[in-house]
Amino acid sequence: MKILVTGVNGQLGHDVMLELQKRGHAAVGCGSSPEYRGMAEAVAKLPYVSLDITDDAAVDRVLQEIKPDCVCHCAAWTAVDAAEKSENKDKVFAVNVDGTRNLARACQALDAKFMYISTDYVFNGQGTEPWKADSQEFAPLNVYGKSKLYGELAVKELLTKYFIVRIAWVFGLNGKNFIRTMLDVGKTHDTVRVVNDQIGTPTYTYDLARLLIDMNETEKYGYYHATNEGGYISWYDFTKEIYRQAGYKTEVLPVTTAEYGLSKAARPFNSRLDKSKLTANGFTPLPTWQDALGRYLKELDF
Repeated sequence: MKILVTGVNGQLGHDVMLELQKRGHAAVGCGSSPEYRGMAEAVAKLPYVSLDITDDAAVDRVLQEIKPDCVCHCAAWTAVDAAEKSENKDKVFAVNVDGTRNLARACQALDAKFMYISTDYVFNGQGTEPWKADSQEFAPLNVYGKSKLYGELAVKELLTKYFIVRIAWVFGLNGKNFIRTMLDVGKTHDTVRVVNDQIGTPTYTYDLARLLIDMNETEKYGYYHATNEGGYISWYDFTKEIYRQAGYKTEVLPVTTAEYGLSKAARPFNSRLDKSKLTANGFTPLPTWQDALGRYLKELDF
C-alpha cells in the first residue's frame, strides 16, 4: 500500500512514517518546508516532498504524481493560543480547513482512503462524561477547535472512505510537548504550578502510529477516539508522574485554570474520550499512558 503522510515534520507524522517503513509500505512524507526538518537521521532514506496543502493546484499535482492508496493527514496548525490572534485566524483556517478540503478532493478523484487526525477540542469541554466517537454534540471553545471541526465536516462531506481519529494530549520524540516543557522547568524550579481541573488522557505518537496503520490496513471507516489507556487524569497528575519517573524532586502545586490564567484560548475541562469503538471494531487499545511515559523518557535519554 502506498501512503502519503502530511505533517512529517511533526511528532505524529514522523512516527507514522517510521511505522510504515517497518511494515514495508511505500511511504511518502510531505511538509511545508523545502526539506525534512527534525530527526533527519531517522528518516533520511524516506521519500519527502515539499507541499503547501493550502495550494489546491499543488495538492492535485502532487497526489496525481504519487497516486497514493491512502493519505494520512497529520499536518495541522496546532498552536492553540496563537490561533486566537486576529492576524493568524485566516492562516489557521487555511491550513486546517482549506488544506484538508484540498487533500480530500484529491483523494476523492483517486478513490483513495483518507485519515484525518482531529481533536477533543471539537466538543465544548464541559461535564464529566467521556465523549463518544460518534457524538455530534459539537461546540468548540476556540479558533483551533472550530477549524478542526470544519476540517472534519469537509472530510465527511466529500468522502466515504475516511477515518476521523480524535486524539488528545500528544507527545512524541520529533517536536516540543508538555513532557519536555515540564522536564525543562523542573530542572530550574523547586516548585511548579499545574492545572488540576482539566481532565483527559495522554497520547504517545509511537503507540498511536501503530494503531493508525492498523486502521489503514482495513476498511472499517468512520469516527474513532484514540489515546493511551490508564485512566483519566489532570495535567497536575500527569506532571506528578513525569517527575516521579524522571527522578525529579520538584514539588507540583495544583491550581485551577482560573488561577493559572496564562492561556489566551479557552481550554476544555473535559477532554475524556470514549475509546470503546476501537475494541468494538477489533482494534487493539494503546498501552497505558504510565507505560508509554516510561518508554518515552528512556527514548529521550535526558
